[in-house]
Amino acid sequence: MWFLFAILTWILWGSANLFYKKASSPNDRYSHAKIAIMVGLVMGIHATIYWITADVQVEVQDFITYLPVSALYISSMVFGYVGLRYLELSIVAPLQNASGAITVLLFLIFFPKDITWLHITGFVLILAGILWLAFIEKKYDDLELRRKGIQVDSKYRYGFIALTFPLLYALLDGLGTFADGVVLDELALIKEGPAIIAYEYTWFTVAVVYFIYLKVKGADFKLRDQKNGTIAAVLETAGQFFYTYALASASLLAAPIIASFFVFSMILGRIFLKEKLSKAQYGVIFIIFIGIMILGYLDV
Repeated sequence: MWFLFAILTWILWGSANLFYKKASSPNDRYSHAKIAIMVGLVMGIHATIYWITADVQVEVQDFITYLPVSALYISSMVFGYVGLRYLELSIVAPLQNASGAITVLLFLIFFPKDITWLHITGFVLILAGILWLAFIEKKYDDLELRRKGIQVDSKYRYGFIALTFPLLYALLDGLGTFADGVVLDELALIKEGPAIIAYEYTWFTVAVVYFIYLKVKGADFKLRDQKNGTIAAVLETAGQFFYTYALASASLLAAPIIASFFVFSMILGRIFLKEKLSKAQYGVIFIIFIGIMILGYLDV
């Protein structure tokens, strides 16, 4: 079942990225905070409903045990929201999801497993595809900047600052996914239900802090104006549910598949945001799909 859960996460998080981008605005310095509030609010609601209906037993220790994982994930996502204000979705997504390479590498170093050449082939196709797409996007971004007549100095200054956010996302998310696999799968320190509730209530706490922050700053925030952020939050929360179960079942195999969810984001960006994809990008996407299918075949 881990493969089904991983694919559902892949679709849901890939869709969420589209609405994250639509909710982000380079003209609104608080757009990342508003998105974070909506994500935390939806997750808090879901955690409460899930806790009651599923009759999950949660202890204070579960929140403490899962706090490092929650902190890594949440901080990475906030950096990701900021990055979406400055860069196109098709550029941000591949850079962010280089986190999959970090996760797989950490798992193989600290928890080596007996894997076949097919596993390795699947890993290589997915992870190499992720990095290759990031390289292609950087190349096209440079060409586009030159076409618009942006000066070199300005381009590199802006590019360095903007690219910092998705790269921080990749590092923190890669560490977070590894830590998640450790506590859920490798060491089994916490079960899936308590982990979901602990994570989502931590997100709710962050949302409350951001809400207070916006009030102190006098920033305009109305729930009725957060349509795209709300949709993104719902998709994110649904994906998190399946993600937790996928990581708990097969962390090493699920991690690189889920890390490539940006492929779905790129396809949606092409359809709905009219972001162009080249033949090279389509080719790499196909290669990543082959890698995903290989790992899925091994689950049969």
